[in-house]
Amino acid sequence: MSFVIETENLKKVYGSKGMSSTVLDGINLKIEEGEFLGIMGPSGAGKTTLLNILSTIDRQTSGKYYFQGKDMAKVKGKELALFRKNKIGFIFQDFNLLDTMTVQDNIALPLALGKVNHREIINKVEKIAEFLGIKDHLNKYPYQLSGGQKQRTAAARALMTSPSVIFADEPTGALDSKSSSELLQCLSNMNEKYNTTIIMVTHDAFAASYCRRIMFIKDGKIHAKLDKDKSRKEFFKRIMDMATSMGGDADELF
Repeated sequence: MSFVIETENLKKVYGSKGMSSTVLDGINLKIEEGEFLGIMGPSGAGKTTLLNILSTIDRQTSGKYYFQGKDMAKVKGKELALFRKNKIGFIFQDFNLLDTMTVQDNIALPLALGKVNHREIINKVEKIAEFLGIKDHLNKYPYQLSGGQKQRTAAARALMTSPSVIFADEPTGALDSKSSSELLQCLSNMNEKYNTTIIMVTHDAFAASYCRRIMFIKDGKIHAKLDKDKSRKEFFKRIMDMATSMGGDADELF
């Protein structure tokens, strides 16, 4: 079994003695290559903090984090920059597209910054854009796109370097229900066709139902896990039941 991510007793503490706050408190996690993992939990539970550590935006206070067997505490400087460039992709809630560049150029950006042949880049852009249903929009600018098209552009950009893991932080947060469904289906297709490992933080049980596995965090600890074993509709119901069992109304929690 190949684990792309492993953590051992991962902790994150902000502040100093007397005024400290423990956000993550002993997270032990193993994520297999090709997983589509959803991270859920109440506001302030530590979901985004965990995502930030796994994506190397932040570092843990203590504990171990291994990416493809490598101790990430030892990866720094230029090696860390190369790791971020080649190994991981990001999809953010607010798209993070450059308004002065076309959709094609936004998608191409991760490879354009390197020494990759121009024709090779364009071929890959067109292939990924077609797969995500935005090939007809390549010559447009972000302001000419719907929210769903912007987010699929962001997803296409994330795929350009063929990353080992894509991190998605509330990717449907700014989308209407139709656009959310289209994006989530695209992420599911990416996971299945390219075997891309996807780790998604979400408050939305509907979005989470597209994942293969859900991890619930509460008070900085892993509270529960759910694996999809039947239909998405049935998985959605189990997610809602778990949200309720964690204390209070599911809509308020997530």
